[in-house]
Amino acid sequence: MASTPSPPRPASASPPASAASAASPASSVTATEPVASASDLEAAQPKPTRVTHWQLILDPAGVTPEVLAYEYPGEGTNASPYVVSFLPVDGHNPQQFSKLRKWSCTLAMAFAALAISFVSTAYSGGLEEMAETFHISEEVAITGISLFVLGFAVGPLIWAPSSEFFGRQILFIITYIALTCFNVGVSLAQNIQTLVIMRFFAGAFGSSPLTNAGGVIADMFQASERGLGMAVFASAPFLGPSLGPIVAGFLGQAEGWRWVERVMSIFTFVMLLLGGLVVPETYAPVLLRKRAAVLSKKTGKVYVSRLDMHHHKNGVLARPSMASEFRTALLRPWILLFREPIVLAVSLYMAIIYGTLYMMFPAFPIVFQAARGWSPGIGGLAFLGIAVGMTVSVVGAMLDNTRYINVAKSYPGGAAPPEARLPSAALGSVLLPIGLFWFAWTNEEPVHWIVPIIASGFFAAGIVLLFLSLMNYLIDSYVVFAASVLAASTVLRSLFGAAFPLFTTYMYNNLGFHWASSVPAFLALACVPCPFLLIRYGESIRMRCKYAAEAANVLKRMRAGQQEAAEMDEEEAAEEADEVEAEERFERALERKATQTEGQRVASGEHTGGGVLSGDVSDGPAAGEGSESDEKEKKI
Repeated sequence: MASTPSPPRPASASPPASAASAASPASSVTATEPVASASDLEAAQPKPTRVTHWQLILDPAGVTPEVLAYEYPGEGTNASPYVVSFLPVDGHNPQQFSKLRKWSCTLAMAFAALAISFVSTAYSGGLEEMAETFHISEEVAITGISLFVLGFAVGPLIWAPSSEFFGRQILFIITYIALTCFNVGVSLAQNIQTLVIMRFFAGAFGSSPLTNAGGVIADMFQASERGLGMAVFASAPFLGPSLGPIVAGFLGQAEGWRWVERVMSIFTFVMLLLGGLVVPETYAPVLLRKRAAVLSKKTGKVYVSRLDMHHHKNGVLARPSMASEFRTALLRPWILLFREPIVLAVSLYMAIIYGTLYMMFPAFPIVFQAARGWSPGIGGLAFLGIAVGMTVSVVGAMLDNTRYINVAKSYPGGAAPPEARLPSAALGSVLLPIGLFWFAWTNEEPVHWIVPIIASGFFAAGIVLLFLSLMNYLIDSYVVFAASVLAASTVLRSLFGAAFPLFTTYMYNNLGFHWASSVPAFLALACVPCPFLLIRYGESIRMRCKYAAEAANVLKRMRAGQQEAAEMDEEEAAEEADEVEAEERFERALERKATQTEGQRVASGEHTGGGVLSGDVSDGPAAGEGSESDEKEKKI
């Protein structure tokens, strides 16, 4: 008789126990195999490979066994390559980093940015002695600040696009090494020409974290989480300039200007070690590109990053050459600045604010040291008002992030429009002119010195609220171009920051304390409508901006890839659940068959007066019983 094929079973199922029970009924009564439950099978599945911190640092491609075995869409050919995206659970995906790792990277980048801004103004602590050493005026000595900030305008044009091509990590390490070396050169300078040239190059190389650090945060945090991270990061470039004169004022007075420069060198070297050892590569296009290259090399198949698929045409990955891409990326900040109305308007506003902040560094010594007779060390303490105002506003920005999260929950996928970032900018735009006018008309005796210092706190709070909100707005609007957008913004504001200190002394000498301080206040007053107009019309403007629309499409592709991978994972989980359920049904059927067979044997023993009831164990079934049992087993 032809046997009926048995139904398929999962590979993990045990061989049917009925055959053994048919051959030895006693064994079916005394020993039953345990039935594997769904939880047992789930526990038996291989766990994702744990990714260590050093693997993230040294192996950005992250080709783990799971990555190698994953079923990517495509056929692995030139015509239909495997499309590489992050796995649903992927330790190398920056957005899946643990909270500890995300915040470690954020703090490392914040301290790196703080070190740069600290170096930019700590130089002022030795101006008087420096002028005496090189036999120059203090106005000439101030050019060391202006040229350092001018370097901020040049550096981002190279470092920001380079980070989008080579990645964030390698650029940070290279530029910070150069920054430390140029700081050492400043401390050893024997003439003012060497000193200001070294300061310029230190600013140019040191500007890398000011643009790329914002990109690192955008790489790791979802939009709903980004506000808090940006609050911590963006406070650093403002706290640094206010802390620089405080520390350098006392240090320069006690040890001289060369020790001020040596301390800067030591500080930046420590930040180099911190950033290099803590922050891995985070730029998704670079990570996926490296992963695709390693997978192609290991398997001999064709793998292409999902984010490069728009370059894959007619079976060929027609990516532009490195020189072409670098040229495009180098020009992109200028294109974004002059062709994207949002970038130009926001960057111009931030430039006025930034220039006003750097105008305060030569203005405070005039107001508090020259006019009130304070020493350089005590005069540096006047910047505590700015430091306190910035610290308080950072706390306020953290609270505002809670509001943003609640707003984001009301949108599909929790993705609020960029304009949801702007209410705090509206508040900051009002605080800024209030603080400036207050400072302008209370900065001379007989008004008590605490009054203008309190006013500077309101000015500083407005700066931080505006910068945090506007930077988040730009990042949300231009996610994958975040580094280039921040570079465009940094270039413009650095030009203002370099220019404002140069004419500050002349303004105060010719216009007087009140009107000289009122000039930036009137500029800030004219800019008050900007955040309110963006809240009202920002979305319609963005829809007409080429790069904003392209960034939105790239972000949509990234989210689609992650969603597709998650759906594939859910389908596999559902199939595994079905297999487990089928296995459990199969095991229950075997148990019922064993029970029925044993009952038949018991009944047969009672009928013949022997068998199990008489204590005898037969060697096998009688003729006919075996064939009947086999037939039933085949049916099962």
